[in-house]
Amino acid sequence: MKKIGILFGQENSFPQAFVDRINQKAEKNISAEFVRIDKVMQAEPLDYAVIVDRISQDVPFYRATLKNAAICGTAVINNPFWWSADEKFFNNALAVKIGVPVPKTVILPSKDLPDDTTDRSFRNLAYPLDWDGIFKYVGFPAYMKPFDGGGWKEVYQINSLDDLWDKYNQTKQYVMMLQEEIVFEDYFRCYCIGGKHVRIMQYEPRNPHHLRYEHGKAPAAKKLLETVKNYVIKLNKYLGYDFNTVEFAIRDGIPYAIDFCNPAPDAEVTSVGQDNFEWVVETAADYAIERAKKQKDNADNLTWGEFVKTGAAKEHLLSSEKKVEKKAEKKEVSAGLIDHEIAAEEETKKVVKSKKAVKK
Repeated sequence: MKKIGILFGQENSFPQAFVDRINQKAEKNISAEFVRIDKVMQAEPLDYAVIVDRISQDVPFYRATLKNAAICGTAVINNPFWWSADEKFFNNALAVKIGVPVPKTVILPSKDLPDDTTDRSFRNLAYPLDWDGIFKYVGFPAYMKPFDGGGWKEVYQINSLDDLWDKYNQTKQYVMMLQEEIVFEDYFRCYCIGGKHVRIMQYEPRNPHHLRYEHGKAPAAKKLLETVKNYVIKLNKYLGYDFNTVEFAIRDGIPYAIDFCNPAPDAEVTSVGQDNFEWVVETAADYAIERAKKQKDNADNLTWGEFVKTGAAKEHLLSSEKKVEKKAEKKEVSAGLIDHEIAAEEETKKVVKSKKAVKK
């Protein structure tokens, strides 16, 4: 029997619904339950083929436990090694490199010194920073928020230089991003599961939390939704996330990726609504079963994104895109040759038929 476990914290509706849905499907030799940990021994496996991680970002003990489970063969959703290394500022840089629009963004050092450091720890940092260059690049209004996320915590709207100094002085030891404001005409929050299943939800981040999915907007154009879907898949392909959300602000018809480092995204029925909840439970359950069927003990069963894979292979970041393009070109050339051969054959038939008609 292969067990699928879910590791969670303060969530209520999603974990139970996820476990129930898998068990209702009654797949042969597959069951689901809440993860139970009573001891963690180095290089010894937990009794799970798959673990869906919803809480280790807040509990370092769990993060270490999942890494130990992964090296013994558990398929952890999401990869705890990559999630430990990832943050929002890097994600923006990656998006630029793969051609997904993002707001202009810079990173700022923490206002207060980190613990166990002094001024001498920052001798490589210019003082003052090139604030004029930063302001010219980002512009105002802007937003300032932690570079590694935090669920809408410590997010500030910045409207002027004085406003920036005032709010920057409140940020303590947080490392902050200063980001161009995108004044949007529409906004989407998109689930992505397994790097291929996408649920696009129109969203209003300015509403109270429980009303953000009740946007009251007209349905978006099909072409725009197709672009958003392609960007969602592309970002998760390169990041390597199995379960993530991507947010887009639409300005002048262009989707700007605003936030796409959410590997434990909100899935509570009280906030996402019944239809979205049903989709995420069903899709997550099917994907976890898919991963359990493929899982092999004492093997690497984690998902690694194209950024990591191309780096390890010493290939260009966009090498997979180029391979797809070359394959498409070859297919197009091949189709053209076939069409040419068919046309030539038809022409030959016409000539032969014409000669026969002359003889008659």
